[in-house]
Amino acid sequence: MPYIRQINEDEAEGKLKEYYDSLIKSRGKLSNIMKIHSLNPGSMMAHMDLYLKIMFGKTALKRYENELIAVVVSAVNKCDYCMKHHGEALNFYWKNRERINLVTTNYKSAELSERELKMVEHAIKLTKEPFNVDEKDVQELRDSGLTDDEILSVNLVVSYFNFVNRIALGLGVEFSEEEIKGYKY
Repeated sequence: MPYIRQINEDEAEGKLKEYYDSLIKSRGKLSNIMKIHSLNPGSMMAHMDLYLKIMFGKTALKRYENELIAVVVSAVNKCDYCMKHHGEALNFYWKNRERINLVTTNYKSAELSERELKMVEHAIKLTKEPFNVDEKDVQELRDSGLTDDEILSVNLVVSYFNFVNRIALGLGVEFSEEEIKGYKY
């Protein structure tokens, strides 16, 4: 059970019902991370708008790269909710659960490309030690072939998942095997 009260789909009225219906139509179903916002529907829609722009909008990164970063940040933060959800999304692209498990436990053995490895290492440092990230770190990303547009996208995905991990962990957002499957990617 989440740590705060939330309004379920069958109890939703007015704007909240409209928002729930919109999310189900666009994403295939309603996630628990959205439902936790039910007491403040405006924050739910702002959160979803941010998520869609960063993860699905015009971005310099490939979709699977966004999901890879999401899984890594969530693993560092020990956010099982996001790790499972975005592991499922990453598996949509990779079709290799063993490799995804390696990303969460020992990323150096996950056979990542140099580009992926640099993104992952940057995501880990920005998550664990944001105060130690400097221009040298950004130059290392450039040296591995990332453009400034791509570096911005990496930073946005890392920052977003640090934000959402804290929502999930701070409010006890739970998942089930059924809840993590069936979304539109």
